[in-house]
Amino acid sequence: MMSGMVRLYGLFFLAEVVLAVCALISCLSAEEGEIRALPRIAWVLIILFFPLVGSIAWFVAGREPHGRRPRTAWPVGNGFAESERRRPVAPDDDPEFLSRLAERTRRDDQELLRRWEDDLRRREEQLRRREDDRDRPEV
Repeated sequence: MMSGMVRLYGLFFLAEVVLAVCALISCLSAEEGEIRALPRIAWVLIILFFPLVGSIAWFVAGREPHGRRPRTAWPVGNGFAESERRRPVAPDDDPEFLSRLAERTRRDDQELLRRWEDDLRRREEQLRRREDDRDRPEV
């Protein structure tokens, strides 16, 4: 008989903890316009200090129902039909951006190749000087 009561109280305690965790997650992830009656920090403290009552109060009075929009929200859209809206173009779909990128890449490649050729000429010249210095008879 006593172990049955312990199990029942354990089940109630577990349900209270799960409800409090769900309420905290819901409160912390709610948008600012979805919170009613009190500031977010007040709701968090109420849920933490009074888990059962605070959680129930949050779900009943603290948040806007999902079906309704907050009164302060503006309607979606800017007054133009969806088909008339100018959409931003992703860089990889913009031909002008791609042509500028290709030109810049070509210029960078040409500059790099020019520097490599200059470096190669300089090194070849240094090697020739060393060979000339070795081939000269010492006086």
